[in-house]
Amino acid sequence: MKRIIVSAILTLTGLTTFAQTTTVGTSTIWGKVDGVGIEGMVQGPSTEVTPLQVACVFEYTEGDIFNSPPALEASVNGMVHLDHDLKGIITDIRKSGRFTGHAFETLLITPPAGTIGAKRVLLIGLGNRNKFTPSLMTDIASVAMREALRLGVGSFAFASDLKDAGIDSPTALVAANVVKGMFAAYRTEIYLKTKKMSSFKPLTKVTLLAGPAFYTVAGQGIKEAIATFNN
Repeated sequence: MKRIIVSAILTLTGLTTFAQTTTVGTSTIWGKVDGVGIEGMVQGPSTEVTPLQVACVFEYTEGDIFNSPPALEASVNGMVHLDHDLKGIITDIRKSGRFTGHAFETLLITPPAGTIGAKRVLLIGLGNRNKFTPSLMTDIASVAMREALRLGVGSFAFASDLKDAGIDSPTALVAANVVKGMFAAYRTEIYLKTKKMSSFKPLTKVTLLAGPAFYTVAGQGIKEAIATFNN
C-alpha cells in the first residue's frame, strides 16, 4: 500500500542508563490528521531512509554535542552519528559561523549518495540553548512543514536533537508541540490551496523518531496532539 509519509523523526534519544528500552526499528502509526499518517519510530537521523531529513541545532558552543554529559554519549547520540556520517560538516559550518544556528535559520544540504539514509538534510536553528523552551518547537515544526512542502517531498523526517544536545526537555510535550506546529502549518497550506493561492504535493505520513527510552512517552504526547486536530 502506497502512502505519502511525513517522517517527522523526533530524535528524543534516551539517557545513558535506560529504565526501559524499545528495539531500534520499532514503529507505530499513532494516528492520522487530514489523511496524513503520524508514525513513531525508534531510529536516528543518519540512518532513516527519507527524501528529507530535518535536524535541529542550537547556536554553536565548543564541543556541545560531544560533551557527555550533559550531551548524550556518542553511542546513543543521533546528532554525533549524523555529523560523523556527513564528515563533520555540521560541526564545521556551525563552528566557522557559516551556519549560526539562530532560531528559525535554515540550511539545505545535499549529502553525497550513500553517506546517510536521507537524500537531503535541512538544518533548522534553535537559537541560544540557555533560552530554550518547549513552546519553541511548535514554530520550529511549522518551519519544517512549510519547507518540506516547498521542496515537494512526499515524506520527511524530523529530529529535534534536544536530548543529544544535552537539553533536559519534557519528551511528551515536545512531541505534542511538534505535531501541533506541523499540522497547523499544513492546514494553512490546505486553506490557501482552496483559495488557489498555494500548490503543494500532499503528504501521507509523519514518522516521529524517538530514542529507545522515550518511544512510549513520545507516543503519548503525539496521540494527545492528534486528538486536538480530530475533535
